[in-house]
Amino acid sequence: MKRQIPRGDEDLICPLHRKSMDQVCHKCPWWVQLRGKNPQSTEEVDQWNCAIAWGPMLAINMAQEARQGAAAVESFRNEVVRRHDAGSAVLAPPRPMKLIEADDGTEVA
Repeated sequence: MKRQIPRGDEDLICPLHRKSMDQVCHKCPWWVQLRGKNPQSTEEVDQWNCAIAWGPMLAINMAQEARQGAAAVESFRNEVVRRHDAGSAVLAPPRPMKLIEADDGTEVA
């Protein structure tokens, strides 16, 4: 069973084919359905459009995902450093500093 691909808007002109969208979009491989959430408004999206037209919204989504990934890596890094510092303090307690005596009899670190 072949799925039904809707036609584009008849009042818009495809910039690639230079014809009305309702004549060419349903045949074009760039005419795709996108389902998910709008990254700016978090409303559900389920619509057909040209892949080129989806570009800005997908770029916004990728930027958000990259920021979330960077925040997770930073959080993980901070936790690793915190645990390393705690482990280092237990395993290797600081040694007392040895003092040496100066020529005039005072102690110098």
